[in-house]
Amino acid sequence: MDVGDYRAHDALGLAALIRSGEVSRGEVFAAACAAIEADNPALGAVVRTRFERAAEEGRALDASAPFAGVPTLTKDLLMAIGGEPLAFGSAALAEWRAPEDSSLVRRVREAGFAILGQTATPELGLMGITEPKAFPHPVNPWAPAHSPGGSSGGSAAAVAGGLVPLALAGDGGGSIRIPASHCGLFGLKPSRGRVPLGPMFGEVWQGAVVEHALTRSVRDSAALLDAINGMDEGSPWPLPRESGFLAALERPPEGLRVAVSLGEPLGAPLGTRLDPEVRLAVEQAAARLEGLGHHVEWADPPVDGEALADSYLTLYLGHLAADLAWISEQTDVSVARLALEPSTRAIGRLGRCLPARDYESAKRYWNRAARDMAAFHRRFDLLLMPVAATPAPRRGELYPSAARERLMSLLAIPGSAHLALRAGMLKRLAADSLRRTPYTQLANLTGQPAMSLPLHLTPEGLPVGVQVLGPMGDEKRLLALAARLEAEVAWGRHLPRAGAARPEPRD
Repeated sequence: MDVGDYRAHDALGLAALIRSGEVSRGEVFAAACAAIEADNPALGAVVRTRFERAAEEGRALDASAPFAGVPTLTKDLLMAIGGEPLAFGSAALAEWRAPEDSSLVRRVREAGFAILGQTATPELGLMGITEPKAFPHPVNPWAPAHSPGGSSGGSAAAVAGGLVPLALAGDGGGSIRIPASHCGLFGLKPSRGRVPLGPMFGEVWQGAVVEHALTRSVRDSAALLDAINGMDEGSPWPLPRESGFLAALERPPEGLRVAVSLGEPLGAPLGTRLDPEVRLAVEQAAARLEGLGHHVEWADPPVDGEALADSYLTLYLGHLAADLAWISEQTDVSVARLALEPSTRAIGRLGRCLPARDYESAKRYWNRAARDMAAFHRRFDLLLMPVAATPAPRRGELYPSAARERLMSLLAIPGSAHLALRAGMLKRLAADSLRRTPYTQLANLTGQPAMSLPLHLTPEGLPVGVQVLGPMGDEKRLLALAARLEAEVAWGRHLPRAGAARPEPRD
């Protein structure tokens, strides 16, 4: 199998070839390694490889596993491989090694995947772009001058660039859906607690973070969820393992009640300006759903965008302060001396000054938003809206400027962080960090599943995804709808390949 043949298949397609004997696991493994060695220097998607260890592990693979021998990559964040580096995108953890496999990694191994390396992420997964100072910056395979998004930007670049058919990813505020939108991929954020985060963590960001993958095909996403879902020992979310996610694709949903929104209640308080191509993508998706026989109605989600952004950033600040204390414990380096990016250090200082009262009040708003959305879904089965306000930004466009970093460094002055919070620094942070991507945090706060569908290309050849949210626990209906749209649009044929010409815009 040469690299071209390897790239022609999704993960289930490669698994079928291996099971039939048409190709061997070794041939697939060699093709994947060759693709990474040839193209990753330009893509910057993979921060470290583990080819030799993966080859050793491959000899013990269960040939009956659903993905036996299929290559994948994990994200350099949370997805621990015992005894191996896990830097969280930060120089502060560059030498740290995970004590044991995470629950997700164990299940990925049991499913038969060969883990070939780890993908780039911003420091501690804090940004919707992937430009860590300690590691290379991945490029968008559709347009290398543009960002693949974040925080799972390395995984998105790896899949869109043809290095692997699927790559593991995580989503705490849009970190699967934003890169999926920018890189023309399918990206599902499962329901809260659907995929375990143990044993190192029970929950991350009060349950906002959920791990899954970026994929070329819907069926790969569904089959992977069959393999990795369900609580692990000690999980705070009592969701038993379920089956039938892949089987659900065989039953396209009929007569859905679909609410369509341009996300005004979420974006307007932050000064968001919706790009005309994003508006067009949503409108065309709504028309497509109507053409499939679903009832489509314009209706905004019943949330206060300003309160949502404030509550999200409040929990974000508090957790970052705790994360920095954890890094200090793990590395035996004081928080003040950790090798952190200026923006990370500044936000951590704000988090240390956050009153517990404000933290608890923010969490209560999450619960109110979840109940309001549950009531909304009694009227509508699904909500269709943008993923991001614009197509992929140019690389470097959204990273804090040197002047901004110097300003944030002033928070080191004693008492300044308290003053900054009282002066409304939280609202400024919300506007600065979420203005381009105000539509994805809702599903993280409420816990409901959401997905990005690659349904549109701009005249310049940049992908634009559209987002669909469903009620808590309703991944099967989301996946079934996605599969129906995938069959109609055939989006997989448009994916770029490293060194290939830019794809033609879709209709």
